[in-house]
Amino acid sequence: ASLMALKSAGIEGVMVDAWWGLVEKEGPMKYNWEGYAELVKMAQKHGLKLQVVMSFHQCGGNVGDSCSIPLPPWVLEEIRKNPDLVYTDRSGRRNPEYLSLACDLLPVLRGRTPIQVYSDYMRSFRDRFKDYLGEVIAEIQVGMGPCGELRYPSYPESNGTWRFPGIGEFQCYDKYMRASLQASAEAIGKEDWGISGPHDSGQYNQFPEDTTFFQRDGTWNNEYGQFFLEWYSGMLLEHGDRILAAANRIFQGTGAKFSGKVAGIHWHYRTRSHAAELTAGYYNTRHQDGYLPIARMMGKYGVVMNFTCMEMRNGEQSENASCSPEGLVRQVKMATKTAGTELAGENALERYDAGAYSQVLTTSRSDSGNGLSAFTYLRMNKRLFEGENWKHLVEFVRNMSEGGRRTKLPESDSIKTNLYIGFLTLKSARKTKEAALV
Repeated sequence: ASLMALKSAGIEGVMVDAWWGLVEKEGPMKYNWEGYAELVKMAQKHGLKLQVVMSFHQCGGNVGDSCSIPLPPWVLEEIRKNPDLVYTDRSGRRNPEYLSLACDLLPVLRGRTPIQVYSDYMRSFRDRFKDYLGEVIAEIQVGMGPCGELRYPSYPESNGTWRFPGIGEFQCYDKYMRASLQASAEAIGKEDWGISGPHDSGQYNQFPEDTTFFQRDGTWNNEYGQFFLEWYSGMLLEHGDRILAAANRIFQGTGAKFSGKVAGIHWHYRTRSHAAELTAGYYNTRHQDGYLPIARMMGKYGVVMNFTCMEMRNGEQSENASCSPEGLVRQVKMATKTAGTELAGENALERYDAGAYSQVLTTSRSDSGNGLSAFTYLRMNKRLFEGENWKHLVEFVRNMSEGGRRTKLPESDSIKTNLYIGFLTLKSARKTKEAALV
């Protein structure tokens, strides 16, 4: 019934996570796609497209989450035997959301490397749904980290570890990350730089000025800081490159587009060091563009960069957090334009009001940098179909598909731009509180 309603509203399709923890649950290379096959047929019946996310991360598991899908049991067993397979912070906290990128090329999963495991999974999906790819399944989004985003899990909410707007912590303390850091430091003759991550970068819930590393003229900007941040962000870029290269080989020629997601970390954006972005792996500071290298890496494979917080306004944010979602989105639009990479968007918060929709319309224009090639609305649930909420959505879809020419929404974009509403999402699994920040 929901799909019929969406179709009648002029929406093009829905997004769904293909969870690793569900599909390869029974054991290595034992895949079960049946639930997804049902959804594909249902979407086809109603004339809707699907955007399918290859989700190699844990779903939920945080306080208040309605849904919890951990990594496959056989993978968790390997992690129990070797806890260094997952990201680790300075105090030794392990994060079971996603495998550490430092073991990408090591045969740590019963003889296969994580990249091989992700590749086999994507190949199995391709073979199972080859008749639908490029038709019903219009887009594959490739998960590259926690929440499916290319980043480190620097701001984990579980057990109250991190709270908005904390700066987060570097996740480079599993033995594989440490070995890589050591090797990089030795390669430039600075062995002592490879012993550990920065000792003065503070804790999850601190502010930049509370730390020597992130403060205005902190160590982030000296020779050591630059070395460390180049290594840390470089590791993330290489990880993205490896997964997208594999996905490109597998899905090339199927007719499906493919995309990758980058997190919209807008807090502390107006400070010099951009601390929260740095701990997540985006080397973006007053002196350094952290999004251009990502846009170029994605552009190399013809991957659409999917970016979030498209509905947020600076004025809605708390003053003390130095937020600038609008500035961040502007920077990403310019980076993708420079790199010649397509840009698509999502909202971060669960919003049903006309103000949020009109902000998306404004953001989707191409007046500064890239316009949006598609927009995914989060999230499909009962509230979306209630009275005013549904009316606002239908009006928004019409505005987007008509290039913002209709002006019933307050402050809406009235410039004629060639846009369409991309996908509506089925990702009801992630908690609103978390989504509000990501």
